[in-house]
Amino acid sequence: MKFLHMSDLHIGKSVNGFSMLDEQRNFFAQAIGYIRSEKPKAVIIAGDIYDRAVPSVEAVKAFDDFLTELAGQEAILLLVAGNHDSPERISYANRLLLDQGLYISGSFKPTLERAVIADEHGPVSIWMLPFFKPTTLKGMYGAKEHSSYSDALRAVLNAQDIDYEGRNVLISHQFYAKAGIEPVLSDSEINPVGGIDAIDAEIVRKFDYVALGHLHGSQSVGYDHIRYAGSPVKYSFSEIKQEKSIICAELGKKGDLSVKRLPISPIHDMREIRGKLSDLISADSAYSDSNEDYIKAVLTDEEEIIDPMGKIRSAYPNAMSLSFDNYRSNSAHAISLYSEAESGRLSYFDMFMQLFLETNGSVMSEEQAAIAIECLNAEQREEMA
Repeated sequence: MKFLHMSDLHIGKSVNGFSMLDEQRNFFAQAIGYIRSEKPKAVIIAGDIYDRAVPSVEAVKAFDDFLTELAGQEAILLLVAGNHDSPERISYANRLLLDQGLYISGSFKPTLERAVIADEHGPVSIWMLPFFKPTTLKGMYGAKEHSSYSDALRAVLNAQDIDYEGRNVLISHQFYAKAGIEPVLSDSEINPVGGIDAIDAEIVRKFDYVALGHLHGSQSVGYDHIRYAGSPVKYSFSEIKQEKSIICAELGKKGDLSVKRLPISPIHDMREIRGKLSDLISADSAYSDSNEDYIKAVLTDEEEIIDPMGKIRSAYPNAMSLSFDNYRSNSAHAISLYSEAESGRLSYFDMFMQLFLETNGSVMSEEQAAIAIECLNAEQREEMA
């Protein structure tokens, strides 16, 4: 049985004020192309369909357009809710949609929803596990509480009638980890704190394939059959080097699995540029086929620059981020400011100096500092009057 595995669509997400809807629509078009060419029996979406619990009208329409296109193919769709989704909204009309080949599991249920798909080797059971927390299981399975995510998942799986002699696929949106293997994390995720919500991947090892969502980098978790599909779009500059894709997996007879990645090409890529402003905006550097990429600009100029972002965007209209890497920004003074900011000891003047440094890449002159002090003193006098 062949199926496509994707996750973390985050439809409606904006990055640094730039809407990603066009990139997401571009992904949907490529996904439909792969569905037509690969002819899978199933398409799996492992959570985080939307970027927030109450998605925008535009986000809902973009996903509805994709589902409408998918309905014209011969593949069924199976999706579970992620931690960004509203379980109730995702589950809306799910029983009616079964007739259209859409299997939707939004809210956690003690008995997991399951789809059974047959091929020439017999049935494949696909178990659907939406995002949950240990507290979700309170009062279930004869226990008041579970001490960890791993304990909670063991309780969930032990309560299911899973025949591991047959072929089984698990869809799950959680943080899984394998001892001794460092996962690839991204800034755009809700990162686990100290790994406290990590689930031991050994618990799901007996499944023939585990289709995961939550981490945005495509990666396996200790075993080739336990995989994160990753997000189809780059949602942070920590993902610059990631190659976005859809996972195409095929189960043969028991124990026989093949996996390949189907690449996704963005409309605009995400990359970092570094150097002096004059060099970066020169005709040779900027005016090329890639000048509309999403840009993180790092300026190395030592002198003060007026409106640096405006100048960068004159050559790179989709510049998202600007920072400085020069003597002043790396000075001991700047380091001490950050240290004091973290401990909450900065004065209003120091905080303004830090903002000026981050924005302009240089410290204030004596004249600028005098103006800032006078403005702050005037503000304090008004508050005390």
